[in-house]
Order: sequence, then structure tokens, then C-alpha cells
Amino acid sequence: MSTEAGTELNTARKSVLVVGGASGLGAATVRALAAAGYDVTFTYRSSSDRAEALAAELTGAHGQGRFAARPLDLSDRTALDAFCDEIEGEGFYGYVHNAGQSADALAAMLDQDRAEAAMQVNFWSLTRLSKALVRGMIRAREGRIVAIGSVAALQANAGNAAYAATKGALIAYCRTLAIESAKRGVTVNVIAPGFIDTEMMAPYASHRAGIERQIPLGRFAAPQEVAAMAAFLMGEGGAYITGTVLPVDGGLTAMMGIHRP
Repeated sequence: MSTEAGTELNTARKSVLVVGGASGLGAATVRALAAAGYDVTFTYRSSSDRAEALAAELTGAHGQGRFAARPLDLSDRTALDAFCDEIEGEGFYGYVHNAGQSADALAAMLDQDRAEAAMQVNFWSLTRLSKALVRGMIRAREGRIVAIGSVAALQANAGNAAYAATKGALIAYCRTLAIESAKRGVTVNVIAPGFIDTEMMAPYASHRAGIERQIPLGRFAAPQEVAAMAAFLMGEGGAYITGTVLPVDGGLTAMMGIHRP
């Protein structure tokens, strides 16, 4: 094999699927992966204009890459099954599961219908998409799965019972998938963000100053700071990291949470 042929083989672009990639942390992750040299397909639920604008932005900035936005409602099981059937043979090297539907309620007042809806979006969709993608990764003997969890699954927070349960299930599933697929060159990891400066935090705007005082670093994360971890895990630096939960939370989970008077 000539040097030129070997170089071409080693620099072949790899494809990554990002679920929930049109805005916020998802869009930051899509941009980070595109900048790292990956072809990126990302899904959106309703913001088609924003998604198409992001795809066009990436095509302009990284003309050699392929970027596509595809509609997907994770709450619609029929649509999810059809989407999985479509992508199963597309040979994705990586998959980032970025889904976060809230279901705020006190544990004793939990509404099962709302909790099950959140579980479908945050957890069951992950298992369905992983099932569609991991077999191709195993055949290729390489692959990366990164799921966006939450510090809510690591530390109790009043009102977060259902949401925390969905992210706790996600962690348990990813750890098991990691050990089952490791010998085939597939890594599976969970990023557990704390508070991120995105539109999802708008309802907490009046409480932001008080929340930031409780974060050791004293501020919310920028979406790019969490996205950088996803890009790192997708690359060569993440090749020996699997089955882990990596908090990106400004020190929040390291703190006991009891303040001296």
C-alpha cells in the first residue's frame, strides 16, 4: 500500500449522529464535532428553521464535510422505530444522545403519565437508538456512544424525582452496554452536566443568582464547555474511557451542600 493510500484511509471522515442537536447543548455539540472533523447528522423535533440554518452554517464553515438535519420526535415510538430502521445500515461511528424532558414534581406527588413520557424521551429512546447503531459499531470494531445525563441522577434535589429516575436509568443502561461492547472496540460513557446556560434554564432566571452562589465555580456552564467533553470522548483521547459518568458541573457534586452559618 502506498503512503498516499494509507494516508487517505487514516483520514477518512467518520459520521456521528446527535439526537436533539438543533439548539442549546445539542447545537454546541454538533458544532464541536464538526470542528473536530466529523460528518454530523443531527435530529430536531420542531425547530426546522433553526436546524436547517445550523446545517447550512456548518456546510459553509466546513465545506468538505457532510451535515444533515433530520426530524425526529422521540416521544413518538412509531416514528422512532421508522427512524431507527432507516439509520441502521448507515454506518455511524458515533452517537450522542442529548434528550432532556423534565417532569418536575415532589416524589410523593409524582404523576405516572408525565413520568412515563419523560422516561420515553430521556431513556427508552436511548435504548432503541443504541440497539439500531451498536451492532454496526461492533461489526466495525469501533464506535463511541455518549449520553447526556444529569447531576440530578447523582445528588438528590427536591422536585426532580421523575427526571432523576430517567437519568439514573440511563446511567445504569450505559454502564451495562459499555461492558458488553468493550471487547469489540465500542466505548459508552455518560456526561452529567450541572446547570448550563441555555434556553431550558429560562424558567429559573429569578433563582439564578442564588443557584450560582451554591456552585463552587460560581457560574453556569457555557454549552461549549460541556460539548467539548463530548467531542473529547468521541476522539482518540477517549479510546480507553468507557463505562464512566463524568460530571461537568463546576464542582457541584463534589460539595457536601451544607453551608456553615
